Amino acid sequence: MSTPIDERSLDTLFRAARTHNGWQDKPVPESLLRQVFDLAKMGPTSANCSPMRLVFVTSAEGKERLKPALSAGNLDKTMAAPVTAIVAQDTQFYELLPKLFPHADARSWFVGNEALIQATMFRNASLQGAYLIMAARALGLDCGPMSGFDQAKVNAEFFPDGRFQANFLCNLGYGNPEKLFPRSPRFDFEDVCTFA
Repeated sequence: MSTPIDERSLDTLFRAARTHNGWQDKPVPESLLRQVFDLAKMGPTSANCSPMRLVFVTSAEGKERLKPALSAGNLDKTMAAPVTAIVAQDTQFYELLPKLFPHADARSWFVGNEALIQATMFRNASLQGAYLIMAARALGLDCGPMSGFDQAKVNAEFFPDGRFQANFLCNLGYGNPEKLFPRSPRFDFEDVCTFA
């Protein structure tokens, strides 16, 4: 754990990794998606609450169900992607804390405290979504995370009982490098970092 990963791995995860908008016509097997999840689930969350829930949209029927919720700019690339992950969050995640955090009565921290439920759920599901991206990259997949969709429509179509809520979407597959945009600028350390 104390040895840095090699330069190639850093490129794969960060420096050379890009947000993809075009996709090769190459399927992503279910077994690989299972491996991605098995890596992503190991990332830390508050009290191990693990509120992320996933729907891997892989079928033509599933894509048609998702289509009406997509913004115009995200439509074609999502229809072409082999997989679109709906990264969602469980509004009742705390009910599972006796299993996930058994050494304390963590469930009682949340019951009746809607503000804490919402903040914890959103923060940690978002973190887990980021772990999902890094796990997918580590296993050779390209990613195209996006926010351009109608959350209410996705929730109504895929989570009609209301327990889960869509957080963001992430296309997964093997990207077409010819469809990449130039990399956008990033901040330098001095622009956004301070010491206290």
